[in-house]
Amino acid sequence: MKITVLGRGSVGGGLAALWTAAGHTVTALGRDGGDGADADVLVVAVPGDSVADALARVTGIAGTPAVDATNVYGVRGPGHESNAHLVRSITGGPVAKSFSANFASEYPKLAAQATPPGNLVAAEPEIRELVDRLNRDAGFEPIHVGGLEMARRIEDIGPLLIGIAQNGIGPYFYRVSPTAA
Repeated sequence: MKITVLGRGSVGGGLAALWTAAGHTVTALGRDGGDGADADVLVVAVPGDSVADALARVTGIAGTPAVDATNVYGVRGPGHESNAHLVRSITGGPVAKSFSANFASEYPKLAAQATPPGNLVAAEPEIRELVDRLNRDAGFEPIHVGGLEMARRIEDIGPLLIGIAQNGIGPYFYRVSPTAA
């Protein structure tokens, strides 16, 4: 799969490394943007308040499926229910919210997990299979919470999780309990 990651920080850079190790072709774009025309999927991993500016510097992404991996801190910009909705309004393709509720500092520990940790996903139906594959190829088990209408709920837990970690509990991974057959 050809993955373009917008953002080279902890989340974007960490995911790019995991997907490269899984055999995908990954292009990582930084602040200067670039061309995303050959991407099968665009992953947006920039600071939450810079989504529109960052996407404005990327060409060739109209209609491209996208995964919003951003977090929102402080004041939310007006006009969109969530950053995932903002991404959809710019790219025009199907969107999922994922990779924003686990700590990027823990990515190097994924391969050592006996059971893949869970990762929250809010996705439009057209991108669900793709985002499931991205999660599994990175070392996560997707935990679906609903459609894109749930993206804001995932965004809103980010500051809570950071507060928990700052008080000495975490960072951690979500655990998925196996269901009884």
